[in-house]
Amino acid sequence: MFDEHGLDARLEEIARRADVSVGTIYNRFGSSREGLIDAVVADIAAQKLDVVTVAIAGATPWERFTSYVVALGESQVADPAFNEMFARRSPEATALQDVNNRTIAHGEALIIAAQRDGSLRSDVTATDIDRLIWLNAQAERLGVGWWRRGLEFFLDGIGSS
Repeated sequence: MFDEHGLDARLEEIARRADVSVGTIYNRFGSSREGLIDAVVADIAAQKLDVVTVAIAGATPWERFTSYVVALGESQVADPAFNEMFARRSPEATALQDVNNRTIAHGEALIIAAQRDGSLRSDVTATDIDRLIWLNAQAERLGVGWWRRGLEFFLDGIGSS
């Protein structure tokens, strides 16, 4: 359901498909939607993040950095729940936020490497990556391919060459 309808999937429909009551979901996962999101989406998001991290390509720090943010964007477009995870719409889903924080930490390591070799502006921070990912989450809704165009503008603006 989360894959089909994003993180706003109705609990009643989730319960119906699982052939349980909504009360069973609350009993099993806590008194909020975030418990279910953590139990279902966080592990999937972590696996997708691992795929993105392994897929980083490039010989230079700049190429590895840009490869990472493009791969994240592609994952966001391909999976509504993954996209919504990056929009940080469920701040009480702590396991999901941990995955998001891992995403930013990995991006920060790539930022530092690209800044050291001079290919990335020195004022770019991990917070900028967090905002970029959030912007991609919104831009995906604007139409096919717009997120990539926005990302290209962003990357052109932060490169130092």
